[in-house]
Amino acid sequence: MRNTPFVTRALPCAAAAMLALALAGCATRGGEAPDLVPLAAVAPGVQQDMRYHGANNFMGRPVAGYAAPTCWLSRPAAHALRSAQQELEPLGLRLKVFDCYRPQQAVDDFVRWGNDLADQRTKPSYYPRVPKEALFQRGYIAARSGHSRGSTVDLTLVVVDGLRARQVLLGPLADGAEVDMGTPFDLFDAHSHTEDADQSPDVQRNRRWLRALMERHGWRNLPEEWWHFTLRNEPYPDRYFDLPVR
Repeated sequence: MRNTPFVTRALPCAAAAMLALALAGCATRGGEAPDLVPLAAVAPGVQQDMRYHGANNFMGRPVAGYAAPTCWLSRPAAHALRSAQQELEPLGLRLKVFDCYRPQQAVDDFVRWGNDLADQRTKPSYYPRVPKEALFQRGYIAARSGHSRGSTVDLTLVVVDGLRARQVLLGPLADGAEVDMGTPFDLFDAHSHTEDADQSPDVQRNRRWLRALMERHGWRNLPEEWWHFTLRNEPYPDRYFDLPVR
């Protein structure tokens, strides 16, 4: 049901009721809570590596609002991602998501980190060519994120069967490994632009193929980040939510 957020039949009844009550009062800017679903209940074939729940991210620590390493999305976005995954399966590939719905409190945590110029611990890995004081100016950190609307994902491709994957992708395609996209997720750099001309022909092919796949299933790419996709017909285009990820 559209008005029943974050509740699935997989949850025990008592737990589901408590979770629904807790989350229903947490939507930012008033109004009813969004209809978000756990991706695993809709598309279990999509791998999840939720970076902001742990320390393997540009802040080097867990991010506020991520109480569980779980991908939640609006119902239409979850089904659109399942559709993309279904196309990948015969090709020996699967999607891996790094981030999905992102609560506003996490975005606020990003802003606090960005303003702390004394904390440069992750610079070599995540923004080696950008001064930290320029992260806001260049758009890498902002006070609002499309992720908080529940229909944006950060993702890549993972090889299940390298022989089949070689029909459509290039470069090293080892079973169980991520497809070579030229840069890691969340690298704050022009080399992360989807059409970065400095990338090898293999990487350029892989990025464009991923973008075309997602476009076929209703998503649009953010040109500055090869991994970032938003559902074209997102159900909450003007709302930002602060429900914690549980």
